[in-house]
Amino acid sequence: MTPAARLAAAIELLEALEAQPRRPADAIANDFFRARRFIGGGDRRAIADRAWGVVRQRMRLDWWLAWAKCRPTARMLVAAELLLVEGQEVESVLRAFPGGQYAAEPLNVLEERLLRTLAHHRGTAAEVVTGLVHPDMPEEVRLNLPAWVLPGFRARFGDRLAEEAAAMEHAAPLDLRANLLKGTREDAAAALAAEGYECEPTRWSPWGLRLPSRRPVTATKAFTDGLIEVQDEGSQLIALLTDARPGLRVADLCAGAGGKTLALAATMRNKGRITACDVNAPRLEGAVRRFRRAGVDNAERHLFEPGDRWAKRRAGQFDRVLVDAPCTGTGTWRRNPDARLRTGSQDLAELRAKQREILDIAAELVRAEGRLVYATCSLLPEEDEDQVSGFLDRHTGFAPLPMAEAWAAAGMNGDAPAGGKYLVTSPAQHGTDGFFAAVLQRRS
Repeated sequence: MTPAARLAAAIELLEALEAQPRRPADAIANDFFRARRFIGGGDRRAIADRAWGVVRQRMRLDWWLAWAKCRPTARMLVAAELLLVEGQEVESVLRAFPGGQYAAEPLNVLEERLLRTLAHHRGTAAEVVTGLVHPDMPEEVRLNLPAWVLPGFRARFGDRLAEEAAAMEHAAPLDLRANLLKGTREDAAAALAAEGYECEPTRWSPWGLRLPSRRPVTATKAFTDGLIEVQDEGSQLIALLTDARPGLRVADLCAGAGGKTLALAATMRNKGRITACDVNAPRLEGAVRRFRRAGVDNAERHLFEPGDRWAKRRAGQFDRVLVDAPCTGTGTWRRNPDARLRTGSQDLAELRAKQREILDIAAELVRAEGRLVYATCSLLPEEDEDQVSGFLDRHTGFAPLPMAEAWAAAGMNGDAPAGGKYLVTSPAQHGTDGFFAAVLQRRS
């Protein structure tokens, strides 16, 4: 594809995202490219990178276009991104819209005038503009964060808020987990290197490997043979802290597609029993396929349905219960930049109620001296420490296991990524997605 054709396709993809604002962007992109199988791998990456670049900076691009009294169409968002993010001159941007077959139509007279207005404002304010950031922007736009998360993020990060916000703007690396049921981390690294994928060990997880950018690892033999799984290092640490040992009974209460279930099965060496639970039947079906590829044979699944009495019948039967709770996903915004645009304060309120309900169900499943691990991929205290505090008030038989103790119990040497009672990881401080975890011991 020509550069102009790639740009036109990126505009089409952005229009598809705009038409379905509540649907995850990666799902929309998968459908978009599936319907255009003629687009090759390199072109697909270039188109996606262009679209995600706009999505990552959408709040700031919207501010600039609103200042110019311009409607944020996909065409103008891309033009503004070329001008303000890439620093192209106006004439260069105009040439990117040449018209003709497979290319975007030329910018019309009004669009060109608006583009020149933006360029003039950028030029006159050069001494006070850093990239897209302008001093007249409200704080949430300067930080590229929705206003509703600022109180929670400020409570979490304090003086480091700007640093963490900046880290969330960059694309995440690609983390992999070596499947110990099929081989060691060294085996996985060697297999990937033989296919041209050079990676390095992760800092914290003893199973992790990191590639600097996203690559199609699912097409490798290492993946199809089940030797590796795609999983962020922070997510791997949640599985590690669950301390699922061989012979135990474990419940993964919000298993989804089974990513953490796979990691737990590996630490259990396929000995004992894991029950992967979820309310989404298609995701559990997908988990079964992943179990087969990974060589997992100690996992069963349970689909929660209205009126389900499964939890009541299994009260006090599990040594470990993992609640990887549904959450706002604020810790994954560098990986899912569209989520910051389609998630709001109402979602937070609804999710907090759901988290509380799930935790109360989970508490009944844990046997005496067993453990409940509560985790989110959110960095908002409302979903993390506040949720755990409320749980401990309602369930006085549980107590937090200090993180250093939980880290050592999982067989890890050295210090944990975070001290105190709970695990909190973040992109700027740890190089992982943002995760929270609390290990709660049942005393009686």
